[in-house]
Amino acid sequence: MEKFRYGCGAGADWQSATAQCAAQLGRGGTLGFVYVTDRLADHFDAIVDALRQSAGVDDWVGTVGLGVCATGVEYLDTPAVVAMTGDFEPDSYRLFAFDDEAAAATGEPDWTATPPAFAVVHGNPAHGDIERVVAACAARMESGYLIGGLTSSRRRNLQLAGTMRESVLSGVAFSDATVIATRLTQGCTPIGRRHTITQAQRNVVLKLDGRHALDVLKEDVGSQSAEELARLGGTIFAGLGVAGSDTGDYIVRHLIGIDPTNQLIAVADMVNAGGQLLFCRRDRETAREDMGRMLKSIRQGLYGTPRGGLYYSCLGRGQPLFGNDGELTMIREALGDIPLIGFFCNGEISHNRLYGYTGVLTLFL
Repeated sequence: MEKFRYGCGAGADWQSATAQCAAQLGRGGTLGFVYVTDRLADHFDAIVDALRQSAGVDDWVGTVGLGVCATGVEYLDTPAVVAMTGDFEPDSYRLFAFDDEAAAATGEPDWTATPPAFAVVHGNPAHGDIERVVAACAARMESGYLIGGLTSSRRRNLQLAGTMRESVLSGVAFSDATVIATRLTQGCTPIGRRHTITQAQRNVVLKLDGRHALDVLKEDVGSQSAEELARLGGTIFAGLGVAGSDTGDYIVRHLIGIDPTNQLIAVADMVNAGGQLLFCRRDRETAREDMGRMLKSIRQGLYGTPRGGLYYSCLGRGQPLFGNDGELTMIREALGDIPLIGFFCNGEISHNRLYGYTGVLTLFL
């Protein structure tokens, strides 16, 4: 099958950025993906109209990011547009949008004869129930899989799914006629073993394995004092085990406080007694190691050259961990010059969960 087409452009205004992107993109395809930096959010509608006309593609999905990316390149905090089009059978995909959890559980897309296999989605971080909407939407998919990310914008949280909107969740669902490979990189390395949360209150962990939580943290990271731990801020995180996962999956969350007097720690999420927690280290070395592991895994599973790809990365990754264009360079070196676009998210979506600090790579085969 033919490779997808892609283009990217940056400039002082939306017209020049879009013109560059359109010239590279060319004409053809049935479905398009488009991402713009939030500096161009006010012109998103006009950009899509221009791409519709230049590419001859009516159906588009996409959103806004503080940064966007394409094959081998990243655009951060500058006016930029990236777009990709591919040829899909007309009855193999459907655009949709949900405004709440109930709609995600029962609304379109409703393919009675052929249930949607998976979906590429964009979510609105301003909605407090986004995690429940993601889970409800994933339950509608035959594979249980969603791939995508939350809009990141200093302006409006715009999403595109045929028309421009600010829904809770929107995107495109595909039938099983579309084959993909997808992987997730956490960018972290676990420290020590998994612990059982034996006492907790909301987001505060009092005891792990029956011991004071702060004592366990000090032991795992090799720090003797709370002052030493404070200097590790932004490097040490809590990994919360995913219930029911048979792959040891975990969700990374910030450590937002320690109490040396009461020997407890606070996590940027709700925790419950009986849950699993492990401490993780995230720095440039561990991020690159885990990215390499993910790329090796997805490459080994390929049986041909991908037609195109989507990459969704956390705002907390990018340049701070990989340097300029670092993530996209690693992908290019591992997979070659395949058409690929994406954006830097305010939260990443993989399977039926919302993550942070991750990179989600999806290849169309």
